[in-house]
Amino acid sequence: MTPRKLRIATRASPLALWQAHHVRQRLIDADPTRAVELLELTTRGDQILDRSLSKVGGKGLFVKELEVALLEGRADLAVHSLKDVPMELAPEFELAAVLERADPRDCFVSPRHPNLESLPAGARVGTSSLRRELALRASYPQLEIVPVRGNVGTRLAKLDRGEFDALLMAAAGLQRLGLADRIAQILPVDSFLPAPGQGALAIEIRAGDAVVREQLAFLEHPATRAVVTAERAVSRGLGGSCQFPLAAYAEVAAAGLRLRAWAGNAATGERLEADAAGSPEEAEAIGLRVVNDLKARGVERLLAGG
Repeated sequence: MTPRKLRIATRASPLALWQAHHVRQRLIDADPTRAVELLELTTRGDQILDRSLSKVGGKGLFVKELEVALLEGRADLAVHSLKDVPMELAPEFELAAVLERADPRDCFVSPRHPNLESLPAGARVGTSSLRRELALRASYPQLEIVPVRGNVGTRLAKLDRGEFDALLMAAAGLQRLGLADRIAQILPVDSFLPAPGQGALAIEIRAGDAVVREQLAFLEHPATRAVVTAERAVSRGLGGSCQFPLAAYAEVAAAGLRLRAWAGNAATGERLEADAAGSPEEAEAIGLRVVNDLKARGVERLLAGG
């Protein structure tokens, strides 16, 4: 029996389109008889570029229009960067598949400087992330940090025009767009702990749509699902969005799953760190242990301070 046509809702930005085309091609490769179409949409997150995400509603702005398309039956699935997906999905939706994670690390991009260490005092570094900003302030207080919005190409164009001396970005986005040669330095995880879910793609569908879920099952990567479940549990437990800096990164090795996380205050530069380990099957519980540890150390007071 030939599967029904699948329609993928996607943002119209170049990176989002790469992600949607990647999923489309994998679906076709798995079954060449399957018809797969893209529904390109512009989201509020793409439209509002003059203010930081923390001031206009958070990363959920990038998924709302796609979810409306799912509910209205105009699309069967939506492809997201997992770090843009709200930590609490509405009951009408589910994450049917989490794909194998790409490079989760941040990177340093500059046409004039080889690495962060080479930047002179007062150099302007652009970033769209409170997390990266706090990590940068902790290690390089002599630098000027400037907010920057827009898709990958827009930010690179601003860098090339001289509006910034450097940018901090997600390595995976540049690599996916064939722009890995723009990366001057991959930043170490120990200094720049990634955002929850960074580098992973997720596929959202209508809750209970067993037909679509079954067609997507082969895309699921259990190890990635485990680590991002732990990471997202931290963000969910702390009420994380874009309102305060938060990092969470888990890895699966022979010894099991290890999770590291921190949350902080952008105004004061303070942050608290915690870690926990266990089996991949305990991913959610590991994340909650880190949340409880951070709360016991006073993280809620820290976050409430701005």
